[in-house]
Amino acid sequence: MSKSVLIVEDEQVLRESLAGLLEEEGYEVLQAADGNEAHTIVLDRPVDLVLSDVRMPGMDGMTLLEHLNRTCPQTPVIIITAYGTVDSAVAAMRSGAWDYLLKPVKFEDLLVKISRALEFEELTHDRRVMTDQLAAASTFHSLVSEAPVMRSLFEQVRKLSTVKSSVLVVGESGTGKELFARAIHYNGLTRNKPFVAVNSGAIPESLLESELFGHRRGAFTGAIRDKTGFFEAANGGTIFLDELSTLPRNVQSSLLRVLEERVVVPVGDTNPRPIDVRVIGASNQDLERMVRDGEFREDLLYRLNVVKLTLPPLRERKGDIPLLVHHFLDMYTTAMNKTVPGVTTGTMRAMISHEWRGNVRELQNVIERAVIFADGREVTIDDLPFATEIADDSAGDDLKEALRQFERQHIIYSLRRHEYNKAETAKHLGIGISSLYRKFEELEIPKNLEDVDGEP
Repeated sequence: MSKSVLIVEDEQVLRESLAGLLEEEGYEVLQAADGNEAHTIVLDRPVDLVLSDVRMPGMDGMTLLEHLNRTCPQTPVIIITAYGTVDSAVAAMRSGAWDYLLKPVKFEDLLVKISRALEFEELTHDRRVMTDQLAAASTFHSLVSEAPVMRSLFEQVRKLSTVKSSVLVVGESGTGKELFARAIHYNGLTRNKPFVAVNSGAIPESLLESELFGHRRGAFTGAIRDKTGFFEAANGGTIFLDELSTLPRNVQSSLLRVLEERVVVPVGDTNPRPIDVRVIGASNQDLERMVRDGEFREDLLYRLNVVKLTLPPLRERKGDIPLLVHHFLDMYTTAMNKTVPGVTTGTMRAMISHEWRGNVRELQNVIERAVIFADGREVTIDDLPFATEIADDSAGDDLKEALRQFERQHIIYSLRRHEYNKAETAKHLGIGISSLYRKFEELEIPKNLEDVDGEP
């Protein structure tokens, strides 16, 4: 099926010439003399690409671009202008344009840019579907915590989601660095733009620059066609660079140039391409120490570290473990269509006592495994992969407080499961109704059901 291109140009001769060229190349072409007519066409039927002049009577190209960003944000728009400079090109691309052309239009350049834009859409379609599915799981509903330090981080995420400043997220492996990056992206002005996650450590060093910045055909052996890099794929949105500590020095230099000049130069090319990308970097290593040891560029660290989010390990917020356990139980029982009523008290005590070197990611994997094997019953200690390592309870003050928080959350969770019927809840917990009321007092559980339902 041929791709459709909408040409928006008030100069009839140029518009029809462009239409004839593209039809000869096999494209389905639609024409509009101004922005108003073009917007009506797009609302009536989807198109694969829009090619628009900037200065037109009525609705101009920049206004049309704003409307298209709202109504069909995934449709690439190439701007044509006789007044183009690098500054105006950057402004257009910051407003959502995929690329730009200068008048007089060179047909060869036009065909190359249209081909690139459509190829980009095809290559990123699966990624876009995946990120759409992940968007719901990347909002604050999946950032589960009652710890003050985490609540402070959530507030920083809310503020960062309204700007495009660079962010550095640090913390041990498994603390949720990518989840925080997604929360920043999907809770603010970039929510309808691309989110591209890159694990720098998983890409061979010889291919890293090509993967990040793209390459031109013939740039090296095996480069049989032009390739769009991750930075251009993320244009208008966010690129998440994980494992920054693994970046070689030459790639660090190239990344610094991208951050300073807001352009990328594909491997084998000499023409800079303006981009508008928010960069969120992440590392589980001490980058300041690496700077002192000469392993990481100090100027690059300063560029990335506009705002720094330090994620605490799970062992420093054990009161969140019951919340996370119930959260992941609900998530995996729904996903697997299984019935797991909960976890036994001894099992929860064991999980609170566990060291969790893999942090939240390890806990999530443990619950996923438990749901697989505990269908139709509560999770027991035998369902835990570290069951043989569990020793007698030797909880100190911190563990006692964590257990108190578990008991509180467990009672609230049981209330919800039994539709706030206190008698049924007490029966499920194996205590009398009077004991349940005493627990309300001891654990400061609201007696009003509305207040209980409002708790996380």
